[in-house]
Amino acid sequence: MSTIIRNARIVTMNKEKQVINRGYVWMKNGFFIRVEEGEPDNEIRGKANEVVDAKGKWLMPGLINTHGHPAMTLMRGMSDDLPLNEWLEQDIWPFESKLDERATKVSRELAMVEMIKSGTTTFLDMYHLHLPDFAEAVLQSGMRATLMRSVIGLCSKEEQDAKLNESLAFACEWHKKGDGRIQTMLAPHALYTCPPDYVERIVEAARDAKLPVHMHLAETRKEITDVMDNEGIHPLELLEDRHLLEGTEWLFAHGVHMHEQHMELLQSRNAAISHNPKSNLKLGSGVAPVASMLKHGVIVGLGTDSAASNNTLDLFEEMRMAILLQRGINEQADMVETIEALQMATTSGAQALRFDHLGTIEQGKLADFILLDPRLPHLQPEENILSHLVFAAKASDVTDVFVQGTPLMKDNVLLTLDEEAIMYEANRVYRRLNDGK
Repeated sequence: MSTIIRNARIVTMNKEKQVINRGYVWMKNGFFIRVEEGEPDNEIRGKANEVVDAKGKWLMPGLINTHGHPAMTLMRGMSDDLPLNEWLEQDIWPFESKLDERATKVSRELAMVEMIKSGTTTFLDMYHLHLPDFAEAVLQSGMRATLMRSVIGLCSKEEQDAKLNESLAFACEWHKKGDGRIQTMLAPHALYTCPPDYVERIVEAARDAKLPVHMHLAETRKEITDVMDNEGIHPLELLEDRHLLEGTEWLFAHGVHMHEQHMELLQSRNAAISHNPKSNLKLGSGVAPVASMLKHGVIVGLGTDSAASNNTLDLFEEMRMAILLQRGINEQADMVETIEALQMATTSGAQALRFDHLGTIEQGKLADFILLDPRLPHLQPEENILSHLVFAAKASDVTDVFVQGTPLMKDNVLLTLDEEAIMYEANRVYRRLNDGK
């Protein structure tokens, strides 16, 4: 299938940060084979199966969510005023214990509906329930995802072994499936839920299988204090001390409580950070030193965390929050530049998830992109497009979503998921879980 989308304003996110004011993209077999200014000539048009007039819409790379828990979407709004540990122990874990297969399925479907409609084309899911079923659902939805079986190690060695074997089997079976749309990682939940020896075993298994590793790290001050009390060292330094950073492709979620020497260590080990500003703020965890991370060349992507701690999966909001926080707490308007916020949501997200050929609109890159309607009051005057995408654009401005050249949403209508049925079922299941019926 070969498709041309013409008459678009293209934000390429390439190295030159090029914006093509009026141009076209030609895609074939899931990749861009031409990205050009102007109009496609008759010879090119004749080679395409379909030519679509974008009517001046803005075309940009699809947004990449580098940390989340889609199965927790049914918990949106159920606990708004607690810090992380109390939030987990008092409300979240008890509700999670009620999640059956149907509830987990519809919660994830609801998350995918929200992500597609807000311009997210790629996401990470760190969870422990019904992963093979979700992998199948991702393939059917057309989205791109990094999936993993998160493990908590506060249990017997036999149970630890079973969890590790389960997570490894899933990761090896599904890595690179669906024409590469699904990738996998191994995922110790955190150092406060996994003993260091268990984390070491998981990392060794990941190295043997040539898989990246994802983990919550330095999210709260309590986490730092507890690890310091037990191990006498900061969590990141503990991983380095045990030789677990070098030779492993790490993606850490949060990284709120870190210091300058930690940025140098992250950069030297090529570790990436998923910055989740809204979740960190809502749970009172703090503000990650993202400006310092970027200054040291650390790869920083954006994540929403779960709808339970956010309460949206809107990466436009996350972009805006990330850049404004850094400018505000550092009292410096250029502390993080506008283009850097867009990079965190696109190119850096692709790097963090280790997806090759993703995150820009260029020849030879995967055709994952979104279209936005610029004919709205909050996006005027149209000339200042990069500023508008970071500081003004809304999820509702997204009209079309493509992954690997395949449309998932056209003119605000989802093509691969039944939005109305999923929302109805989500509310029905939520009431059933709460009523115990």
